[in-house]
Amino acid sequence: MHRYLLHNDRIADSSAILLSPGQVGLLSGWGVFSTLRVFDSVLFAWERHWNRMRRDAELLQVPFPGDPGPIRDALLRLIEANQAANATLRLIVVRNRRGVWEGPGIERDFDVIAFTTKVKDWGKRVRLSVEPQARHAACAFAGVKMLSWSFNLVWLEQAQGRGFDEVILLNERGEVSECTSANLFAAFGRRVLTPPLTSGCLPGITRELLIEEIRVPGYQVVEQDLRPEDLEKADQVFITSTTRELLPVGEIEGLKVGQNDAARLALQDAFSKYCDAYVHAAGARRASI
Repeated sequence: MHRYLLHNDRIADSSAILLSPGQVGLLSGWGVFSTLRVFDSVLFAWERHWNRMRRDAELLQVPFPGDPGPIRDALLRLIEANQAANATLRLIVVRNRRGVWEGPGIERDFDVIAFTTKVKDWGKRVRLSVEPQARHAACAFAGVKMLSWSFNLVWLEQAQGRGFDEVILLNERGEVSECTSANLFAAFGRRVLTPPLTSGCLPGITRELLIEEIRVPGYQVVEQDLRPEDLEKADQVFITSTTRELLPVGEIEGLKVGQNDAARLALQDAFSKYCDAYVHAAGARRASI
């Protein structure tokens, strides 16, 4: 984490005591968050991240800011304070009130917290273990990006202790859902498949862009149910996230994995061009103000 963080509308030193155990969301994981990439001081796909957080907050009954403008401006001030023009940013909205453990003197219904850090090097390929019964697709809160993240962290830590990098999480039907912090894609020739939201997966922003915005002639990106055995038939498997973009899978526990990189490379190239265009347009808008 970089030196400064955002607490509501204030930029503060990360060592400052700003939070209280009486904020119910901190002790109960009652809040929402998103992780954004910062390119040349531009918050990439800001609108999509904000809208997903807002939807998740409504479902979880987390009070949420009504106007994204002041939050965006505050995040840009944080980026400037940390000299984090190219970085990773975490934005959190935590619920503060309600219940017998609400602390005294809590005046705000929610707190906005944000911090930045350097971009992580994920390596050239990823090794995946497999965890059964790790997603409940029928749950009303499946796919919500909430602060209650401990299950994911435990599965990830266990996998890393066994020499893997990430984990494929299966749902109650034995279908592929997602990884602990990434979505999964499988290429079959020029047809690229990813589990649907009904698998219990989180609607990742990179996943969303590949389905809705990125177009490569001759290639299709579509949602389809996948089982572990289907991954062995794929030309290649790759995972996506805000910080990884499109990262190829080199190994899956107990499965043979293809290494034909053609589809991923074509999509990565188109995605990179989309990012560049987004950043350029955002910079042009800011310069004209």
